[in-house]
Amino acid sequence: MNHPIFDRFQTISIANGDSNQWDITTLTSLLLNADRPKTLSQTQIQELDHEDLLLKQLRDIRNKLAHHASKSIDDAEFNQLWTDVTNILIAFGECDSELDKFKDDSVFEVRTQLINEENVKEASRLNTLGTQAHKDGKLSNAIALFTKATVLSGVLDHDRAIFYSNMSSSRLALYEKQKNDTATIFEIHDSRDQRYLALHDAKQARNLWPTWWKGHFRVGKVYTTLNEHDKAVNSFERALALEPTKDEIRKALDESRHILGRQMRYEHLDPRFSPRTVHEQLDALQQTVGINPENLRMLHSLVEATDSAAADVLKGYKYEHGDIDVKQDYEQAAKYYAKAAGHGSAAGMYNLARLTDLGLGVKKDHDMALKLFEQAATQSTEHPKFKDRPNVGVAEAENALGLRYSEGVGVHKNPAHGVRWYHRAVEHGNAEAANSLALMYQVGKGVEKNLEKAEQLFTFSARRGDPNAMRNFAEILLDKNDFEMAQTWFNRACESGSVLAQIKRADFETTLREKKQLMASCPSNVVPMLNAVKNAWNSLKTSKSICELSKGRSKYDFNVLSKYANQGSITAKRLCNALEHFFIALTILIESDTLTEQQEDTLVHELAECYRLEDIVAQFSDSEMREKVGKIVDEVLRRCREMPDYPASQLDEDARVCYASLRMDSHELIDQFLNSCKQKYPKSIYFFELSTAINGWLQRYDTVVYNANTGLELDPTNSNLLIDKAVAWRLLENHNKEAVEAYKSFLAAAPKDHRQVPDAYYSMAMCYLALEMHDGLEVSKKMYEQGKDAEKLQLPCFLPTKAAPEAAASVVNHKARLTDPHRIEVIKLH
Repeated sequence: MNHPIFDRFQTISIANGDSNQWDITTLTSLLLNADRPKTLSQTQIQELDHEDLLLKQLRDIRNKLAHHASKSIDDAEFNQLWTDVTNILIAFGECDSELDKFKDDSVFEVRTQLINEENVKEASRLNTLGTQAHKDGKLSNAIALFTKATVLSGVLDHDRAIFYSNMSSSRLALYEKQKNDTATIFEIHDSRDQRYLALHDAKQARNLWPTWWKGHFRVGKVYTTLNEHDKAVNSFERALALEPTKDEIRKALDESRHILGRQMRYEHLDPRFSPRTVHEQLDALQQTVGINPENLRMLHSLVEATDSAAADVLKGYKYEHGDIDVKQDYEQAAKYYAKAAGHGSAAGMYNLARLTDLGLGVKKDHDMALKLFEQAATQSTEHPKFKDRPNVGVAEAENALGLRYSEGVGVHKNPAHGVRWYHRAVEHGNAEAANSLALMYQVGKGVEKNLEKAEQLFTFSARRGDPNAMRNFAEILLDKNDFEMAQTWFNRACESGSVLAQIKRADFETTLREKKQLMASCPSNVVPMLNAVKNAWNSLKTSKSICELSKGRSKYDFNVLSKYANQGSITAKRLCNALEHFFIALTILIESDTLTEQQEDTLVHELAECYRLEDIVAQFSDSEMREKVGKIVDEVLRRCREMPDYPASQLDEDARVCYASLRMDSHELIDQFLNSCKQKYPKSIYFFELSTAINGWLQRYDTVVYNANTGLELDPTNSNLLIDKAVAWRLLENHNKEAVEAYKSFLAAAPKDHRQVPDAYYSMAMCYLALEMHDGLEVSKKMYEQGKDAEKLQLPCFLPTKAAPEAAASVVNHKARLTDPHRIEVIKLH
């Protein structure tokens, strides 16, 4: 069967005829596309139509779960989906009492199983023999032995998961042994393909023991062989959330993130990454900018005679790409780059890092590549011999580090830190970094959203010849209805050799044509209004988290705060207490290069106490210090996990608090990690605070409300949860009434000088306007005035407030303005 609605995996499983291997998508597709008898009565047709509707609903629920923004769902969403699924299954004849029993099963509890001791011993023996056969390279024998172990009855599910995991590993090894070395085929054509079988086995292991990291890890490993790195990253992140200190998982995740990043950037379609010899590159330069290749070769000879390090870089470059008289040889290229790096050449360090990252000529090692990039980035930006020339390799390394931190390869994902590296690279003239930084400003990733800044950076990058920036700049110009310049820059992107631009050219020109027609049909006075509304909407849309919307960052002077604390400020006292814990942690960190286990434990406890009180004061002076603390936290967490039965403990809870707080930029990973934290420490309210922040980042505001409510059951007066809940209600559509009530609850519980009190009043003003009450304007004005009064009570470290209320005030003070529908719409958007 080769039906367009089925993918390769589905086609193979259908051909096998084993319905136990069919997932919901396969089963519903088969049932929905089955031919109906032609002799059906009208009643029978209606019954089948109703069944088809139920099948589609079941499929939609599956798709919602499979493509969920997070790797997990909260209890509220689960209960709603469970109710929907139950109603569908009961309609198909399932017994509701049996479904209730199934619902009560928990992946966190070992289900009761009848154990056959004899079979358990035999299964263990077979697993041992299979493991040895795998080590001896007898992979088919290993698979046969593992298969026998999996079918024995009376064996614990966890043991069977181990057997399936081992069998999946053996199948992948057998595939690697059998595949043709000259060509890698990613498509699976039949059920005999070892990757198909390996994926089945890995999923069996995962299903039998969902909380075991290795099942998810095995699934990820199979997906890497299929070049489906988005799915691999998903599985590796699940595995890492379950076992965050496992280096094996981290390295696999690094590799898949690295490859996925290159795929997402369409590097295979970028002319700058196409394989060309030095001779071909020089010819291309002659065609594009008119530079004589012979003149460049003479310049190369001059450099080789005057600068030995630069000469080694040139030799390495020729070996990397090949030249008229040089055969391509990555190993030789790496040797020359390493030689140049040894003499302090930034270009040598950067190029060696590239080869190390890709495993060309040297062993692939993302950690070593990171060190080389960092080493290159610390070199002087001026050429050591030619002071008026840039030191090639520095800006390139800074750009590479920006990419590194943005994607989380070799480091914990930290988009904000990536932004800082991109900024440095842009300051040193790197066009590629400018394009990447523009994209981050465009969506507000790691930096506050700023469309004007994004456009400036796209312009800078495009004018410096970056083909991706040319295309992106063209899209912005098209969005601004600057049709002539949009067409010009898109043409330049195509002419630069960008295959991606050439592929998208037809779509671009279709959109351009349609927009021209739309603008031509609009009255001249309407066009500016349309542009104004669109600009207002774009500027007000945000990708900020609840955490960012409700927490500012500033410098905190302990002496100033102590003064306010002595005057009775609850907020200042809380900040001082947090700072005291933070200072103790820093003192331990700074006083010694190597810490004892007791010192590590104390540091982690003090830092955790700081985070629990006020995380905003935990500001490290540099990324190196932050990374050092992260490694200490990882080590403490590892020691806790290695304790027998891994019991709950204060140290483990502290380490989890620090681990999550330090890595909040890894949204999906920490979201999963926090689920396990809340399961193990259900009375720790800080994990619920972190969950609201993470789900705010992910724009899952209904989940924010649920997590806040759950945490508030532990402490109904927790101001952080109350404000996060209020902000979430405000960001959900048509929930302004709930938002107002939530803000009132926050104001009733929070200290008068809490940093979010002014913003709470200003936000309530906006909510009242959106509710369109008969006295909405007067109430909004009152809220605004109360917000201004609240600002007077703020601590100096929280001034000025970021609520930007002046625009709202001007609207509230001038009722006549609200007759303008455009202004009303802008206010609603705020």
